[in-house]
Amino acid sequence: MNVPLRRVATVVLVMFLALMVSTTYIQFVQADSLNDDPRNARTIYREYNKFRGPIVVAGDVIASSTPVDDAFGFQRQYASGPLYAPVSGFLSLTNGRTEIEDKENDYLNGQASSLWLDRLSALFTGKQPQGASVELTIDPAAQQAAWDALGDQRGAVVAIEPKTGRVLALVSKPSYDPNELATHDTAAARDRYQELLNADGNPMSNRAIRGNTYPPGSTFKIVTSAAAIESGQYTAESVVPAPDEYQYPQSDRTMKNFGGSRCSPTGEMTLADALRISCNTAFADLGVTLGDDVLRDQAEAFGFDEPLAIPLDVTASHFPDDEEATPDATARAAIGQGDVRVTPLQMAMVAAAIANDGVQMAPYTVETVRNPDLDVVRQSEPRRLRTSVSPATAEQLTQMMLGVVQNGSGEAARIPGVQVAGKTGTAETGGDAAPHAWFTSFAPADDPQVAVAVIVENGGSLGSEATGGAIAAPIARAVMEAVVNG
Repeated sequence: MNVPLRRVATVVLVMFLALMVSTTYIQFVQADSLNDDPRNARTIYREYNKFRGPIVVAGDVIASSTPVDDAFGFQRQYASGPLYAPVSGFLSLTNGRTEIEDKENDYLNGQASSLWLDRLSALFTGKQPQGASVELTIDPAAQQAAWDALGDQRGAVVAIEPKTGRVLALVSKPSYDPNELATHDTAAARDRYQELLNADGNPMSNRAIRGNTYPPGSTFKIVTSAAAIESGQYTAESVVPAPDEYQYPQSDRTMKNFGGSRCSPTGEMTLADALRISCNTAFADLGVTLGDDVLRDQAEAFGFDEPLAIPLDVTASHFPDDEEATPDATARAAIGQGDVRVTPLQMAMVAAAIANDGVQMAPYTVETVRNPDLDVVRQSEPRRLRTSVSPATAEQLTQMMLGVVQNGSGEAARIPGVQVAGKTGTAETGGDAAPHAWFTSFAPADDPQVAVAVIVENGGSLGSEATGGAIAAPIARAVMEAVVNG
């Protein structure tokens, strides 16, 4: 072979090698990024032009795919859309996907690795490819009770099964209708999404688990009580100072009780009574006596400042860092004010851990995933997350929380014939805004089936006159009744 031919052959060989390398790089290395690129029309058509698996609650389909006569083939539809929106999320041509639609997308669209045999079968039989169904842990009676009881007020409700961590209810209001975002009219979907983002009350915020966390107010006194008992220096019957006013250390400022009330004519009371009537001054003094590190350790033992997914993304609740710690800040933190921030899910997890003898189970929302033939391809199992308190401490806290409902600030949560353990909270928000109303609880106390946390933003319908006992406790009662009597 002469020199010119060798040169031409070499060039051709290099070109073939370059073509092979570039093709391999595109087909394998760049495959995921190209498939996920929102500008890739083929990905969109592939995603929509097949039967997407349903999302199911107690046998009823809450998200389904219906054949339509357009380029996409199937339309996603949401039964009782606003009721389940904080759990199901939405699938939208223009706005992406959220919540279960996002977190379980590989199963719903049939692309999960565990569904390869189903894809292979569809290929050989010529059947329409289908996604898997995702069955949730939600109890429809509890979800509906939470939705109805919260009414038109802004807030959230979370209910958990203490022994397993199954999320039985997850409601956030105001909500939205996922059907308006799932429409194939892309202009309408885009416009509606922007309207929701700009809407009063921010309906796109999942208040139950994410976004702006809240000061927990007096519901945090459960954590402070747990820290005291776990320290070995206190029991429920220990007598603690309960002055009319608490003077902050090294300061002229003072803390008063709710409404300027007096906790005790003697200036002291038992820890159980302090929780029962929610005495601010007693818990401020107790928090400073215990110290910032002890409170933080106990908060972390309940899951504060830890990442969490259920599999929906959850904003971590927060107890102030060492750098934020001063005696004044510790006193405020001990009553759930200052820089303490929580999600409603977190406070439900606190109650659930106490209900479960001090063991906190990992919360989860997906029960079972089934292939198109309804065979189980994934089954969730209860998972121990951590030990928050000892069984002995959990028992003392349970008795203290029973006192709150039986003869204290949480009487509105009583259920005839059922022992309810709970704690109220009224959290100051700063400025002229009305306080948030809280309640967290579990029932029945002797065999817990449900733990609940409720927040009603800025006092709801009662505004500045609201307390956790007046506005949030009845909502929790409705949810507990739906589970216990269901």
